[in-house]
Amino acid sequence: MTSVLLIRHGETEWNVEGRIQGYLDSPLTDLGLTQAEALGARLAGEALDALLASDLGRTRQTAHPITTATGLSPVFESGLRERNYGAWEGRTFAEIRRDFPHEYERFQRHDPHAAAPQGESAVQFQDRIVGALTRLAGTLRGRRIAVVTHGGVLGVMYRHAMGLGLDAPRTYTIANASINRLHFDGSSWKIESWGEVAHLAAEGLDDANAIVPAAR
Repeated sequence: MTSVLLIRHGETEWNVEGRIQGYLDSPLTDLGLTQAEALGARLAGEALDALLASDLGRTRQTAHPITTATGLSPVFESGLRERNYGAWEGRTFAEIRRDFPHEYERFQRHDPHAAAPQGESAVQFQDRIVGALTRLAGTLRGRRIAVVTHGGVLGVMYRHAMGLGLDAPRTYTIANASINRLHFDGSSWKIESWGEVAHLAAEGLDDANAIVPAAR
């Protein structure tokens, strides 16, 4: 059994502004940096065997205090990046609705095959993430690992483990700097617990855009 702690990065400037980040980046806010420090303090007592992270800037910033607290050097994986939103990245949803009305309408209908221009569909994103995490969990079989990643990645894995379709309404939370515990038995993923935020002074922003818009 491989134990996996999936962790969303700390709050960023674009989280606050409501801008889609995808493969682009904005820095952690002061609150986001505080959240990253709190993660480090919390994970210091977890007896972790490995620390993995997306290679984007906001996950690197979040992983740094965890490295300091645990002594683990992160392994950065491009396969753990957020969903690629192509031409939508850096924009708010109001801007996307104005500039890409056809694509936005498909997105709002929860079409799992819809994609931003030059971006990934939800189906493509799910295939990438489940494949990457299953490969990594298999390589680190029997270990306890922390993975610093993105809201969309958490959404994919929740749905995959719970057997939920990508077009189903979203009923789970994805808070900045939350800890979400799963395990992989070599063939299937199970959720042990979800949405741990007790280590934070204040709960971070929820990723309302992970995979599909918030629940209808």
